[in-house]
Amino acid sequence: MKRRTFLQFARAAALVKVAGPEASNSLGSAPRGSPVETLSPSPPEIINIYSPDDHRRRLQNLAICERAIRKCLRRHLITDYLPGQSNYNLGEYPCRKVWDPDDWDERELDRLRGHGIQLVQVHDEWNDSLRLYGGDKFTPVNPAGFRRFVQMVHSRGMKLIVYASSGFFERPDPDFRPEWARNQDLVEAYWHLAECSPASPGWRAYVYPHLVRIMDDYGVDGLFDDLGYRALAKNPYPPTSDEVLAFPESGSHDGALEDLLRLLYAEIKRRGGILKVHYGGATRPGTDLKVYDYLWVGEGIRHGDELREATKNHPPYVVPCLDMSRAKIENEDELYLHSIPYLQFPYLLAGRPFTGERAMIPGIQYPPEEKDFWTQHCRKIWRYYQAHPDGPYTYDWHDAVPGRPEARPTHARWLKHYMSMVEEGTWAWLEIHESDLFPHPLPQEVVASAFANREIYLVLANYGHAPVEVATSDTYVQAQGPPETRRLWKLAPRSLHILRRRML
Repeated sequence: MKRRTFLQFARAAALVKVAGPEASNSLGSAPRGSPVETLSPSPPEIINIYSPDDHRRRLQNLAICERAIRKCLRRHLITDYLPGQSNYNLGEYPCRKVWDPDDWDERELDRLRGHGIQLVQVHDEWNDSLRLYGGDKFTPVNPAGFRRFVQMVHSRGMKLIVYASSGFFERPDPDFRPEWARNQDLVEAYWHLAECSPASPGWRAYVYPHLVRIMDDYGVDGLFDDLGYRALAKNPYPPTSDEVLAFPESGSHDGALEDLLRLLYAEIKRRGGILKVHYGGATRPGTDLKVYDYLWVGEGIRHGDELREATKNHPPYVVPCLDMSRAKIENEDELYLHSIPYLQFPYLLAGRPFTGERAMIPGIQYPPEEKDFWTQHCRKIWRYYQAHPDGPYTYDWHDAVPGRPEARPTHARWLKHYMSMVEEGTWAWLEIHESDLFPHPLPQEVVASAFANREIYLVLANYGHAPVEVATSDTYVQAQGPPETRRLWKLAPRSLHILRRRML
């Protein structure tokens, strides 16, 4: 097929404003079709828009950082990065009434565009995995409504990816073949999922065409692949009769999965698309090949420090989502403290309120509530929603109950600053260990990272529980506060500061 053409915007993100947190958090709406100031949904093409002065400033700033920074955890050139990402809850599945996008969704997408969201992701409720409404795991519950939603997203210049899996498949599905999967299943909520083997030729021949057809048939911009994978090297179950174990497998290398994902990634890129993957917890696929654009992490993780330490050296781009169904945080800023210094940015939970009805549908076989976390969590959300129909709302499986009213304005505030730091062509030096940026060694609990393009940004994170002072060799202004030029910075416990170098 021909490569699909996506909407492109010429203006650089640094030149476009984000609507304020108050507008983003409102449950009201702008009139349909009204202009909304927004970040560019695609990275700007700096090759075409940078003037000689822009290139000169960028190269001069890179030279400053290259000379000053001698050792860091990792350095990276930022290209083709969409940090403004949002999960969008379309509605419930299974359900008593099938979701059908309407003017409410038009207004919510306007709010997300104004917020700075560039990439919208929908979860498992988009498809008919139980075949209840005439579809299947690779087709929408409401085909006409879904096509309308795709158009809604695209008309605002945003991109849309949808949940799929290269491993999970309903064992009761009439298409399922026992030789695709070992005797290992994931049974929770309404799912009875076999974990199909990446070494199964039969499974590959079945799933590959179905996955790419989602893009071809519905015009979406890519997939969110929930891998449904258990490492073959440590798998206690014997191989099936269909598996061909062609690759070395070890604790650090997933040979068959690497091959499966690389082929899928190639087909998605052939269509100009995006692939986000989820392995589980804080884990990434065991491969050195580029097999995805974004890695979603955080499910089941209860502490931000744990997630940060486990993922800080994962290759870009990591999209953290601390599992708020289980985790506790001191405040919403904590999510950004753990992510921004490591070139990560959390995605926003948005869309329709997640009511939990999907765990309450007659005729669906659920595990006993006391034995299954997700059934229990959804029913807890349902009970709260019935008692508090005006919110605060929960928006996702991994969201808290009651909802978090400060989540959206906090996300908007940090995204505005982060987008300026990570514009196309920026070099990042993460967790700086040795440099001339500071006249004295950093306190033990402080992490510093630098981002250089047409501006130089210095990120300071205090992960300790006591206040500290940090001196910088050059003068900076604080991006989040008054434009006061300083060299000495007081960092409160568990706080994050974004500094911009004062141009001489």
